[in-house]
Amino acid sequence: MNQDVGQLIITGVSGVALTEHEKNFIETNNIGGVILFSKNFESPAQLSELVNSIQKLRKEYPLFISVDHEGGRVIRFKTHFTQFPAMAEVAKLNSPKICFFIHKIIAEELSTCGVNLNFAPCCDVLKNKSKVIGDRSFGDSPDVVSKYITAAIRGLQTNGVIACAKHFPGHGATSKDSHLELPIVNIDMNELTEIHINPFARAIKSSRVEFLMMGHMKVDAIDDKMPTSLSSLAHDIVRKNLKYNKIIVSDDMQMQAITDNYSIEEAVTYALCAGTDILIYRDMDKAEEALAAINNALKVKNIKNDCLNDKIKRINGCKKENFSEYKPVYIPKIDKKINSKASQIFLEDILERIAKVNVTP
Repeated sequence: MNQDVGQLIITGVSGVALTEHEKNFIETNNIGGVILFSKNFESPAQLSELVNSIQKLRKEYPLFISVDHEGGRVIRFKTHFTQFPAMAEVAKLNSPKICFFIHKIIAEELSTCGVNLNFAPCCDVLKNKSKVIGDRSFGDSPDVVSKYITAAIRGLQTNGVIACAKHFPGHGATSKDSHLELPIVNIDMNELTEIHINPFARAIKSSRVEFLMMGHMKVDAIDDKMPTSLSSLAHDIVRKNLKYNKIIVSDDMQMQAITDNYSIEEAVTYALCAGTDILIYRDMDKAEEALAAINNALKVKNIKNDCLNDKIKRINGCKKENFSEYKPVYIPKIDKKINSKASQIFLEDILERIAKVNVTP
């Protein structure tokens, strides 16, 4: 058994503190990261204690401590942190500079509590009134979206938090929600490339984004059999056409777009063989099943060791580069750094400007 296979997993945890079972699973299996949700948060001090307890379990490099913290309706920490509006509202101000500073503040607040990976921004170009994306998108034009996502990525990554371009190849043309079913996208390759893939190309080239997330959707122009998250053809576009050499992460592998159509072992094997580096499971019992499935697939040679070694090398390279001087969160200083007076003044100014734009005929 490869001792580093656990690096390919980001798992959820059940509450505001780790159970003994969770500690044991993370430490024994050298798990690569944890994803946090609202159920894991009470206060910045509690969050920091949780993160410190997770990082004590590391073997060598720190774990990825991740969250979906986009602004608007997708913010897991609903109190204490500065509550920025949805990105569609931010884009109305026609100022990538403001977008940069929003993400700078987001990064400073998250990193103060030890969160080092934000699954943001959405690079989706909104073309189908997709409710699952909706106001999470910066707009309906690839140029507009590209302009803002590059500002967002720089705001996060120059202030201590890794960014993630999501959801490749663009969730903005889907009407269905992949949490509930598998969306099918019927657009030709030209439209897909020029409109939906374009912002991802910009995120890679202009912003050097560290993570790219594959969406769970079937895009017939790419692969008429497999969803993009499990498709080697979709991953080839990212690796070969876009020349992306950093980390590819799955969307949550517990979404029904995947679980309704594939067993855990099938999904794990397809995703890793296609080219995904890290798999996300929001529940630890499913992460345990996934890890067992990876080890079994290695045993029966459905996944090759060399394939996994490349992924582990990429993950360790990212951690070494970004987390070289890890220090535990110093809890007494937290409250001064989160939701500061300056952040509140900045937020009030943004909200006033957006209100003016919204009433302008």
